[in-house]
Amino acid sequence: MSLSVYNFLLFVISIAGTIAVLILFMRLFSPGEKKEAIADLEAKQVKSASSFSRLRPQENFIDRIAAFLLKTLKLQKGLEEMCLLLGSPVKPQPVDILYQKIYWAIGLPIFFMIAFQSPWMIIMVFLGFYIPDLKIKGQIQKRQADMLGNFATTVDLMALVIESGLDYMTAFERIIKIARNKTLLEVEIEKTLNETKLGYSRREALERLAARTGVQEIRSFVGLIVQSDELGTSLVDLLRNFSGDLRFRRLNKAEKLAAQASTKMLIPLFIFIFPVVFVMMLSPMLADLFKGGLPF
Repeated sequence: MSLSVYNFLLFVISIAGTIAVLILFMRLFSPGEKKEAIADLEAKQVKSASSFSRLRPQENFIDRIAAFLLKTLKLQKGLEEMCLLLGSPVKPQPVDILYQKIYWAIGLPIFFMIAFQSPWMIIMVFLGFYIPDLKIKGQIQKRQADMLGNFATTVDLMALVIESGLDYMTAFERIIKIARNKTLLEVEIEKTLNETKLGYSRREALERLAARTGVQEIRSFVGLIVQSDELGTSLVDLLRNFSGDLRFRRLNKAEKLAAQASTKMLIPLFIFIFPVVFVMMLSPMLADLFKGGLPF
């Protein structure tokens, strides 16, 4: 067997082994299936019909790979949750995220194999497959941070409107009506109001609000409203206490970040500043040493 044939077989075996390890890893660490409400199942079917129905495995090779990964690794639920936490934008849809993962998983190892002239760079398929996830998770975190920015003020406004004698859904409508430039949180609240007009119950609409945002504080807020609605307790006092707790936690987070700033500053000090200081202090001494000894 010639050396070129041996290298080719080794390359094919490495590709097959990498794909097998990727599938095994995803199957082992994929979360188990959870029971979903009827409303969530209906929404999931609608979104699935409008997104993953674009796949044509019989006509397109990339679609064939996408359908295989979708079925084998059970990616549908995770991709739909990512798209939901992004705010269900027109682009990217769940199937678009899957396309990005496939393109990165194919393109990144090819680039490194050409750059380093090594077939073992095929292992970069793992990194390429997860790069879109990292990018989207960063966008989700930025979106969630933007929602939490004015959340305490929104809760205070809601408590003020409810204290005047209106219910919490009317308070949502008033907050949306007086908003000049709608924030992401107000856009999500408006979606909740529209869902109640489409036939969802108040509880289902609020639970969908918590699912779309993915923020623990908003989940607690929704649970607070649902509990008050079921038990008949005063919602105004609960909301005022909740907004005060939000501001207290925000202040503690800011103090914690300020305390960590001095520790984080040590890294650029050791990397960029201290070496320059040592060079400036020791370079005259080293120059005299190389010229014929120290002057003392």
